[in-house]
Amino acid sequence: MSKKRNNPKVDRKRLPIHIGIIMDGNGRWAKLRGLDRTRGHRAGSKAVRAVVKACRSLGVSNLTLFAFSAQNWGRPPEEIRALMDLLAEFIVREWQEIMDRDIRVINLGELRRVPKDVRRRLQSLMEATRKNRSMTLALALSYGAREEITRAAKNLGRRMQAGKLDPQDLDPGVFSGALYTSGLPDPDLIIRTGGERRISNFLLWQSAYAELYFSKKLWPDFTRKDLLEAIADFQRRRRRFGLTDEQIREKSGGGE
Repeated sequence: MSKKRNNPKVDRKRLPIHIGIIMDGNGRWAKLRGLDRTRGHRAGSKAVRAVVKACRSLGVSNLTLFAFSAQNWGRPPEEIRALMDLLAEFIVREWQEIMDRDIRVINLGELRRVPKDVRRRLQSLMEATRKNRSMTLALALSYGAREEITRAAKNLGRRMQAGKLDPQDLDPGVFSGALYTSGLPDPDLIIRTGGERRISNFLLWQSAYAELYFSKKLWPDFTRKDLLEAIADFQRRRRRFGLTDEQIREKSGGGE
């Protein structure tokens, strides 16, 4: 049987508009092979390339990758430096392909803690790709959802104190506009690899109605086929957004 036939069938007319991925399992992948954690992160960067390429070819409009959490700063300094070096390498290596594929790169998170050399490269890439429109690749770097929500609340509070925002006008839409993801649609599908079943401080506000998909695959082993399986599973689900099946049918103009 050909590899193509083994791939799950995906309806390209019903793709998730925004996919978020918690890329978990690099360290365990390395440990299972008797390697240091850095080797696992390097193997994981290859999976990043494959998944970005797959999403772009499928026509997924928005992809957010949880690259480095606010809590990851507590890891050993040598591991942090290795991760930052890998990001810098990724930017240099993939720059031209990102441009050729018309991908816009943005960051979600607090960049001030990122080493200056890496931050400058990332900012240069974001500036170079800001007019690209075929897909948005959001890197959640030095990101935490609780931190993001706290930051938004502080910023909105300052606007209220300055008389620039009436408290009565604060609603979910206004709050969403104060988040890092302002301008992005909420994720339809969140994928977590590595077998864990939690979302670990990732897009807490935005994922209110996201479909969650948990893969046992460690991130370096996650392939295009695994991505297709996650999307196919998403397409089999009935998304109600708090409504009944009857209301959904009426809204879509369908009958029994």
